[in-house]
Amino acid sequence: MRRSLWAILATFSVVVLHSCAQPSGSGGTAAAAPSAVRVDFAYYNPVSLVLKEKGWLEEDLAQDNVAVEWTQSQGSNKALELLNSRSIDFGSTAGAAALLGKANGNPIKSVYIYSKPEWTALVTRPDSGITKVEDLKGKRVAATKGTDPHIFLLRALDQVGLSESDLEVVQLQHADGRTALERGDADAWAGLDPHMAKTELESGASLFFRNPDLNTYGVLNVREEFANTYPAYVERVLAAYEKARQWSLENPAELEAILANAAGLEKNVAAKQLERTDLSNSVIGAVHKTTILASGDVLKKSGVIPSNTDVNAVVESLIDPQFIEKVAVK
Repeated sequence: MRRSLWAILATFSVVVLHSCAQPSGSGGTAAAAPSAVRVDFAYYNPVSLVLKEKGWLEEDLAQDNVAVEWTQSQGSNKALELLNSRSIDFGSTAGAAALLGKANGNPIKSVYIYSKPEWTALVTRPDSGITKVEDLKGKRVAATKGTDPHIFLLRALDQVGLSESDLEVVQLQHADGRTALERGDADAWAGLDPHMAKTELESGASLFFRNPDLNTYGVLNVREEFANTYPAYVERVLAAYEKARQWSLENPAELEAILANAAGLEKNVAAKQLERTDLSNSVIGAVHKTTILASGDVLKKSGVIPSNTDVNAVVESLIDPQFIEKVAVK
């Protein structure tokens, strides 16, 4: 009997110690480790390309026998679809696109800034006669709905008293939008790098409306369920991202080569994209909330999200700096 009692107590102690050792998240029950961490990569997120190329996340997680699975995102809308379907755990989007996803019930948290880009502008052919936003009235404009370029278009139109109803928006993924513009199937295009840089340099396309302040930041999002269950692994993914970001800042020529090789770009096109990409700050916070809030107001006004949406509450629920604040390179 005594031996049985000691066995029970010993087993209980192990369980308690094991439970206490698990990290706790903002909600739910933390677990020891996932079988795999599923991360996206995207040509509009150069840091993700470095992380994938270097294998630093794989090296770290191999210690726990945790695999890393990579999936390409073709745009913010596709990354949000992958997150919502639980196909990936971490996805790259623009800040305004993340807001749109969150407002529509996508259970995500924005936890990291992978870039401050000027990755979108309004683009046209040099012979189109379009020189300003007002010239888009009655025109066919290619855009990928649910992404920063589309939201950029809405904000540009709003500034001159126009809306989507004043033109025809042709829904196409980013690469197809560039092709439509070059073929004359669209009069203008809400562009995204690297496709925008490619048509600018190779086809002489004109970026007729630019405003870096209307570009919302590149944000890395995590599924809320993953963050609640595996908070320590959110930190480890962001620590690996930080390593890749720092390496990118210190090795610009190599970063350019990785982008060009991954995306199949000429070096001058990759250089043009990176020329417009600031990787200096990764900590998400108040300045990003302000920029995303401004986009939310236009999304409400344009009917993209319901007019009764509490944008401030959505943004507060979306932005979560706790993980990067623990691991950011000072």
